[in-house]
Amino acid sequence: MENQLILAVVLGIAILLFLILRLKINAFIALLIGSITVGLVAGLNAKEIIDTVKDGMGSTLGFVATVVGLGAMFGAILEYSGGAKTIANFMIRKFGLKNAPLAMVVSGFLIAIPVFFDVAFIILVPMIYALQRKTKKSLLLYAIPLLAGLAITHAFIPPTPGPIAVAEIIGAELGWVILIGFIVGIPTALVSGLVFGNYIAKKIHVEAPEELSKNENLELPNISLTLWIISVPIVLILLNTFISSGLILNIPKGLLNFIELIGHPFSALIIANLLAWYFFGIKRKISKEKLFKITSKSLEPAGTIILLTGAGGVFKQVLTNTGAGELLATSLTNIGFPILAFAFVSAAIVRIIQGSSTVAMITAAGLVAPLLVSTNYDSAQLACLVISIASGASIFSHVNDSGFWLVGQYLKISEKETFQSWTMMTTILGITGFITVCIVNAFL
Repeated sequence: MENQLILAVVLGIAILLFLILRLKINAFIALLIGSITVGLVAGLNAKEIIDTVKDGMGSTLGFVATVVGLGAMFGAILEYSGGAKTIANFMIRKFGLKNAPLAMVVSGFLIAIPVFFDVAFIILVPMIYALQRKTKKSLLLYAIPLLAGLAITHAFIPPTPGPIAVAEIIGAELGWVILIGFIVGIPTALVSGLVFGNYIAKKIHVEAPEELSKNENLELPNISLTLWIISVPIVLILLNTFISSGLILNIPKGLLNFIELIGHPFSALIIANLLAWYFFGIKRKISKEKLFKITSKSLEPAGTIILLTGAGGVFKQVLTNTGAGELLATSLTNIGFPILAFAFVSAAIVRIIQGSSTVAMITAAGLVAPLLVSTNYDSAQLACLVISIASGASIFSHVNDSGFWLVGQYLKISEKETFQSWTMMTTILGITGFITVCIVNAFL
């Protein structure tokens, strides 16, 4: 039986990767086929397999679909209003031109909370172009810190889709994931963004492309308002986590119930959307029709992420129902391999082989979740597992990752230079993130 389960898992993962890499089949379908394969080889009958698919998809999407959809709409309004550029401009004014790389790290770190990585990068590219033209230093001095900030927040901190999906699959609380994500993300951003950015900028000099026509009439929103609206959902979720932790006693039941309601990610993001809709939209004379169009369009990419996450939940459910997850957990325990390290390594392998960090995170979460059945991990330790998976899924971005080509295209650098800069940065990011979260986990 044990050999049959091992064969089921190995065959399922092999088919999954073959379908994605060789046949270029969409990861959603590939994950479902891989899950069904595991079920068949492990000995589940047809009804059990179908029920497992329904259970895995339904239990995962009930939460993820709502949060990802709300996050996508919020980010779309912020992007259209110019809020991302407002933050970047403010950071440069505050930090000064000399410390512009630090300003770029912080800007990327903040902006990627509500806005997807690629969208945020495209929005801020003109900012790093302008900095390069002004200082005549290598474009990489500003690009790498910005990219590090964006990549870290995109992978580590909800409400971005990756950590939301992983947290739901392994049962981690979002408030703890946000907290641990910030703690781990700050030193990771400094090492991979500032330190490495300064190093590689001295090795490779890159000029900004020729300046295109600009829209000088764009009126950007107020910085205080922008930061306030972005912080609202994060503060509410963290407040709920803190209150629910039991550290504060004798809280009136009515107040506790109210905080639990507004601090749930659903409510927190609904509130953020309403604030963005009014202050970034209606108050700035953007028509309701335009806002409706912006938010509706933002749900198109969100749909793909939601389905992928659901398929990852199916994979997890199959491993649980067949007993393959429990077998894997026992094997790891016997050889003394820590689950935290397994989480990182499994995500890193999938990331390197097939490219997508989101697919890597979801696949690794599906592998890790069944291992937790016999453990007594608390909320903070589960959050560390999420960040460990995120670190592995961020590592070594190369030619099979769309981000590799996006960065190379906008920075106007060769494939070799993209490997030397972007790929190395993501590798340093992943390793630093993993080392840091191991240190954090040791103190919990």
